[in-house]
Amino acid sequence: MDDWSILPGRLIVVSGPSGSGKSTLVRLALERPEVRARLSVSATTRAMRPGEHEGREYYFLSRESFETQRDLGHFLESAEVHGNFYGTPAGPVRSALAEGQCVMLEIDVQGALLVREKVPSAVLIFVQVPSLEELEARLRARKTDSEATIARRLTNARWELDQAGLYDHQLMNRELDQAVDDLVSHLIRHGCGG
Repeated sequence: MDDWSILPGRLIVVSGPSGSGKSTLVRLALERPEVRARLSVSATTRAMRPGEHEGREYYFLSRESFETQRDLGHFLESAEVHGNFYGTPAGPVRSALAEGQCVMLEIDVQGALLVREKVPSAVLIFVQVPSLEELEARLRARKTDSEATIARRLTNARWELDQAGLYDHQLMNRELDQAVDDLVSHLIRHGCGG
């Protein structure tokens, strides 16, 4: 059950620091007609943000429910990030890969490195930012986090940026349209286009 290498689909992992724009890049890439991939929906214990919907951005779980599912081995990866749990439900990903589909995970660096351990054939793509100052400006512009949370995210971002060399590909999100084009190119190169 744990041998992911025999599955004919392709697993693509996109990650980068909070505020790097990875969610926007993934959403826009998946809207492109030449891309043939589906997004895996992660589970989290963090609160739902305005405009988010259950089952679209995340499955929102209580800590107890999350810990139970984690302990039963229901996640491909899980980690605690910024005081909340995040995890990728393994069943839907495995089913899609078994059907030969491309599946994209948009997850944090910690989770991506765990996926690499379980699924060595996964393609890891890191979203770079022009500078930490730009990253801080983006986090502040979202107006969703407290000062303490922004400080924690920036501290975490420094560690995440240090891990970028462990990824198969890096793309710079300086100009959105170019970054989307770059992501689409990587997807097509790895068999997720048609």
